[in-house]
Amino acid sequence: MANRAGPTGNDLDYPEIKIRRVSGLTAPRIRLLIAVSLLLAATVTVAVVPVPTPLQIRAWAQSVGVAAPLLFLLGHALVTVAPVPRTVFTLAAGLLFGPLLGVSLSLTATMLSAVLAFGLVRRLAGGPVRPHLDRQVLRTVDARLRRRGWLAVASLRLIPAVPFSVVNYCCALSSISFRHYLAGTVGIVPGSVAVVLLGDALTGNTSPALLAVSLAGAAIGMLGLIAEARFPASAEATSR
Repeated sequence: MANRAGPTGNDLDYPEIKIRRVSGLTAPRIRLLIAVSLLLAATVTVAVVPVPTPLQIRAWAQSVGVAAPLLFLLGHALVTVAPVPRTVFTLAAGLLFGPLLGVSLSLTATMLSAVLAFGLVRRLAGGPVRPHLDRQVLRTVDARLRRRGWLAVASLRLIPAVPFSVVNYCCALSSISFRHYLAGTVGIVPGSVAVVLLGDALTGNTSPALLAVSLAGAAIGMLGLIAEARFPASAEATSR
């Protein structure tokens, strides 16, 4: 008598695999289906729900009064202590408050965030983590920051591809002094000004200075990298 085929051990142990094979919905396909559904939902929402124009958004911010820039400053400074893209806030500063107030708010909030991140990481994680900085790559980064001081920090700030929070954390875990770290944070200025002007341009007030500032920021970034590589390390940078 022929034996009736029964469930194999694999089917009993991994029933979810059998279901996926029968239905044809593998994990990548499920993720793709979710992504397409979210995209369709966002498209329908944009088509149905009225979206305010950039000018209307700025008018709303102005109607709130002095609370708007204060809340923006506080939110920007606190949120970007975490690894959250700073560009979103910098762009919003130009859109909401225009070039002058936007640049002031963006730079002030960024400096506050840099100080908070440095202080928190160095105080809370510096002790337990610093002994693990014995890998060659980490030792190299630490030595370069310690020797080059503010110039190394400024050159990193000038590179758009280097995340703001990563520089904060690396500096806090390194041996660089707070004084040189704070001085090097001036490297955020060219890029921040350019992005704020871009946000302001979304309202239709396109400034001819946008391209000039962007090009100047790129040029300063290149000069900073060249200077950081060529100039000898300052002995003062190694002191705390």
